[in-house]
Amino acid sequence: MENGGSPLLGSMQEFKLFETQSNFYMIGWNGSGVYRVLKIDRLDASELNVSEDSTAYTKKECYELLKRIHEGNKATGGLKLVTLCYGIIGFIKFLGPYYMLVITERREIGEICGHNSQVSKSEIISLQNSSVLCNIVNSRDENRYKRLLSVVDLTKDFFFSYSYNIMRSFQKNMCDHESGGTTLYKKMFVWNEFLTRGIRHNLRNTVWTVALVYGFFKQTTLSEAGRNFKLTLVARRSRHNAGTRYLKRGINESGNVANDVETEQILSEDVPEDHPMQISSVVQNRGSIPLFWSQETSRMNLKPDIVLSKRDLIYEATRLHFENLAERYGIPIIILNLIKTKERRPRESILRAEFANAIDFINKDLPEENRLRFLHWDLHKHFQSKTANVLTLLGKVAVCALMLTGFFCHQVTPAMMLEGCRSSSSSDAEMSPHNSSDDDSGECDSVEKNFRPSKNVASGDYDNKPGRLQRGVLRTNCIDCLDRTNVAQYAYGWAALGQQLHALGIRDATTIELDDPLSSSLMALYERMGDTLAYQYGGSAAHNKVFSERRGQWRAATQSQEFLRTLQRYYNNTYMDADKQDAINIFLGTFQPEQGKQAVWELRSDSHSNGQNVEISMGEDERFLVKRCLSDGNILHESRTPMSAMSSKHESISRKGFESSSHQVTHIISESSPDMPAAGYVALSRCTPSMPSTYFFGDARKVQHNGSNSNYLSEQEDMSTVSNFVDVEWLSSSENLCENDQLNRPSLLSSYSTAEMSSSENIISEAKQPAPAMSESGSSSRKGKEPMEAEPSAHTKTCDDFTDSFKQWVAYGEALCH
Repeated sequence: MENGGSPLLGSMQEFKLFETQSNFYMIGWNGSGVYRVLKIDRLDASELNVSEDSTAYTKKECYELLKRIHEGNKATGGLKLVTLCYGIIGFIKFLGPYYMLVITERREIGEICGHNSQVSKSEIISLQNSSVLCNIVNSRDENRYKRLLSVVDLTKDFFFSYSYNIMRSFQKNMCDHESGGTTLYKKMFVWNEFLTRGIRHNLRNTVWTVALVYGFFKQTTLSEAGRNFKLTLVARRSRHNAGTRYLKRGINESGNVANDVETEQILSEDVPEDHPMQISSVVQNRGSIPLFWSQETSRMNLKPDIVLSKRDLIYEATRLHFENLAERYGIPIIILNLIKTKERRPRESILRAEFANAIDFINKDLPEENRLRFLHWDLHKHFQSKTANVLTLLGKVAVCALMLTGFFCHQVTPAMMLEGCRSSSSSDAEMSPHNSSDDDSGECDSVEKNFRPSKNVASGDYDNKPGRLQRGVLRTNCIDCLDRTNVAQYAYGWAALGQQLHALGIRDATTIELDDPLSSSLMALYERMGDTLAYQYGGSAAHNKVFSERRGQWRAATQSQEFLRTLQRYYNNTYMDADKQDAINIFLGTFQPEQGKQAVWELRSDSHSNGQNVEISMGEDERFLVKRCLSDGNILHESRTPMSAMSSKHESISRKGFESSSHQVTHIISESSPDMPAAGYVALSRCTPSMPSTYFFGDARKVQHNGSNSNYLSEQEDMSTVSNFVDVEWLSSSENLCENDQLNRPSLLSSYSTAEMSSSENIISEAKQPAPAMSESGSSSRKGKEPMEAEPSAHTKTCDDFTDSFKQWVAYGEALCH
């Protein structure tokens, strides 16, 4: 830790708050007997004046200091103890004085490189001296703002760590040793960034504050083959464009989507603290459909109108969103879109068509290797099919995604843990502009070059195996990104769990059956996470029909449960979410109250709360840019502007984010990189299953690439039969699988070694299967053909298990529709 030359400050975890009439004094100490003092001025509570005593006191010296302060203030009541606390959440001001938010109770919820805690109780303390008369302090608006702030319940789902940067993934903590707590507080997953801004800038450190992450954290210990391991599931909710279900939809001008959540699944060996351990993690993402769309709450309709605004004709905000994902996670970006294909009353299908148009428009200006991978998959349709096993089908998609992105796995020593998982409670002397990043953009480029062993790693019990990195991410969405999305994320976690256990040497096979106790334990974690995230954004627990059916729950009980959750969600969305949204805006600093300024509850819509007018003024010639999807099925629009008709100056899309994420590491990570440690560095290899690449890729070169420059979807067309979309035969042919079918045949998985994995060039040159002819309706001529059985001994036959449409998706990033 760094803090003005003292290595001890960052470990302070307990504090006592004292007060006099003129000042607050906060005493912090650590386990080594070092005490520090923070002074907060109370005379002018309209300004935040904090100062830190640079002296490191012993317990006796600190006691003598407090005694002198008490003696000097006896005439005005002396020094009084206010509370024992565990960190400052931040400072906030409404219309009058500043208030200080502190954690007064905490509870331990898990351990990653140290203890991680959750807020159990917090307190808001006015800096204003009670003897100072102030009309504003007790004003009606001031009290209403204080009540509004309490709507953000800090005791639910807010967690922090003194010794681990919980706002970042494990891979980023180990690979990119970023110091400076102030910089870390600016990450997109730190929810009290605004509240701590003043004290961080004054003190230039984060010793006295804690970085709060909002989302979900659960850790459990499981056993496999007599070996214990810890399974940790972490969900981090972004503070950008944050809010409630109907008040925060789609994307904003900066490319930030609503309900943006990063989910990380971490596996670690259960070994003593002083021993090296194998740790693996995999990250996935969920977020609202990145278009300008909205829904207005309705007391008369459970499914309000969907309003799609096409003001962004060149999809600039959508491009910014995916560029940011590429900078944070690398290439490829894999999009799993679960919304409906057909509806009697068109709602979701309109967004689906526009989303596909946006991806196609962005992909046109990207090199083939950087193109977005896009898979439409109507989960609702497949779940209603009595012959389909939704989890098995999603598991197959997840395996393919893992094949492309890999996952993090490395053996970590205690010294590496100390270096890579340093606390955010450090000083930030380098407060220069280049360190003021608001999120994780650009971090992915420096991951590999910074991933090296600790200087203290040279020990006999450290097995210097090559590390594996995740490069790219699976992004899943439905309409709310709650219910269907959570099912898909479980399927991804289920597929990853087998790969992770295999990589850690705990399990021989790379797959896990659905009826395995490990799968059931994992499903319980994801179900609990889904309920938590659904409460935060939607106002009720998640609809878990797939999980309920999997557990064999009585159908009548499931239907009753779903009905009650629908009512609960409707009530909260209609009557409670407006205050909740206002509270979130105040907590995050999106809206800052001022004297003479309109109060947040007086604003007609949440769009005004960021101080900008985002409404569009539409003339007669602009009305065609807005499409309204009414619940009665009527689609009101006049025409659509084809993308090819747009001005040429709009057709050039920046590729900086996508290109920088791939070109800088091509010499480090490739499918054919040898698993040999380089001098001074840890050799990196893509973490992939023991399976030939051609099993997934097939003959990518012989698949015709469709690079249409036109707007190729319209509302009148059946999206599953549009000529630019092809049927996913390898997936649809699996709908008759029984529940116990595996993601892949174990015999096939075990018959190949990692050494057989070849580069994409070798895959193309070896594949021989020609592309099937396409009918006029856009479906393959092989549709009626019986699926071929894959034979492990026949290398060329493994290619036939996947259709050319899937090969095209893997090779070129085209959009699949099924």
